[in-house]
Amino acid sequence: FGKMKPVIVVHGGAGRIFKEREEGSRAGVVRAVLRGYGILKQGGSALDAVEEAVRSMEDDPHFNAGCGSVLNEKGEVEMDAIIMDGKNLDSGAVSAVKCVANPVKLARLVMEKTKHVLLTDRGAHLFAQAMGVPQMPGEKLITERSRERWKKNLEPDSNPEEFQKDLGTVGAVAVDSEGNVACATSTGGLSNKLIGRVGDTACIEGSGGYADNHSGAASTTGHGESIMKVVLARLILYHMEQGMSPEAAADTALDYMKARVGGLGGVIVVNSSGEWAARFSTKQMSWAAVKDGQLHYGIYAGERHTKPADEALTSASGGL
Repeated sequence: FGKMKPVIVVHGGAGRIFKEREEGSRAGVVRAVLRGYGILKQGGSALDAVEEAVRSMEDDPHFNAGCGSVLNEKGEVEMDAIIMDGKNLDSGAVSAVKCVANPVKLARLVMEKTKHVLLTDRGAHLFAQAMGVPQMPGEKLITERSRERWKKNLEPDSNPEEFQKDLGTVGAVAVDSEGNVACATSTGGLSNKLIGRVGDTACIEGSGGYADNHSGAASTTGHGESIMKVVLARLILYHMEQGMSPEAAADTALDYMKARVGGLGGVIVVNSSGEWAARFSTKQMSWAAVKDGQLHYGIYAGERHTKPADEALTSASGGL
């Protein structure tokens, strides 16, 4: 019973990625997956790897998580995040948090330092203070682009739905050399959402992400309300428990979500033996994966670039 070869997959959100943001999205998911892989390669845990990968994307303004999050109806950032450990099903989540640079780190603290799974809004804020998490002024998380978009969506003839297509929840799944799986997901939510709206990401019951060593780990992105209705991440793992491959399970669940509630989205999956998939029903989803020392990444359906991960790790441009 030898050591597992670790695998990590990340996504930077499903939807429509505008031309001028493609390069940044590709580079961002590659940078994130290589950071997580660096941890796994040194024998680190899947949990640490997914947290680090997601943190990297939270810090990257190209993605709708952490810095660069979209704004709610009042023009504020409210973020959701979740992390889950497949070994014992421990999980931590936060929702509607403001003024924190890395919600995924706060979710990890909820998991490890409390008896609870989910803290929200003011409670999450007080907990962050108690844990000594540095406060970040809200405006520091707001990019020019998010503000522009928020203003556009306020115009009487605007159609926020049009903009929702460019979402950008971020997530990561991994299996480490011990065979443990983990997932993490983080998002700024929907543009111009109602105050206090919580999407699928923080919904621990298997919507935004789920990890169980017995089957695997999944992280989802796309239309949150639809994802919650079909409990997408858990549904995928259920299909895998029935013997489907990660790819078949992902496609089956995405097809079901589209047929049943008209929802589009994307998902990354890894099973306990290291098979992985990145699938989406939207136009695009930025994703990257490392397995057997090979880095794979893409944005469009059918697009898949491959290069040696170590070569990418050493090149300064983040690997592209």
